[in-house]
Amino acid sequence: MYIPATFAENDPAMLMDLIRQHPLGMLITAGASGLQASPVPFLCRRDGEKLTLVAHLARANAHWKDLVGLQECLVIFQGPASYVSPDWYPSKTTTHKVVPTWNYAMVQARGVPKLLHAPDWLREQVGDLTDAMERSRATPWAVSDAPDDFIASQLKAIVGIEIDVVEIRGKWKMSQNRTPEDAGGVARALADPSEPHANPVVADIVAARMPRKP
Repeated sequence: MYIPATFAENDPAMLMDLIRQHPLGMLITAGASGLQASPVPFLCRRDGEKLTLVAHLARANAHWKDLVGLQECLVIFQGPASYVSPDWYPSKTTTHKVVPTWNYAMVQARGVPKLLHAPDWLREQVGDLTDAMERSRATPWAVSDAPDDFIASQLKAIVGIEIDVVEIRGKWKMSQNRTPEDAGGVARALADPSEPHANPVVADIVAARMPRKP
């Protein structure tokens, strides 16, 4: 991923927070079957300096077979994103030297995948993932709410994945390369509910990362 220094995000807490908020990662491999990509919800686990991504694939999805003995895979997590119109830049009225672009936050993680088939591991992973997604609900659903024999049959239909991350990189492209005036114009437009491309989440990020006036 091309990351100009202006857009680089290296804070581990920020990277993990994006993964937690946008856990549906794109698992990409170049294995025996060629290039493959599968959208998979991941959990991010940290133990000291060690970072691990855990997930599962349907056993019927042949993608898991390409992970056998694979030395590298890539997982992409896409965070908040929005189109940026040139009309939002105050500089348009003076120079007209502006073009459309796209603001986005993204994390890419590379690592070594490992497959797991043990029912206990799969049950823990499914339970942890469910708890992570349900905890904000008033009445969270838990795996234990379903019959044990039903859950056991479901676990037989999946394959676990554990990825030891060897490199993780973040890119927050949020108008930091524009002047404070232009970045402010982007933030205001994205926060405007009458704007067709309004995106208050991205507006807040742009405002928080706005370059300071000299």
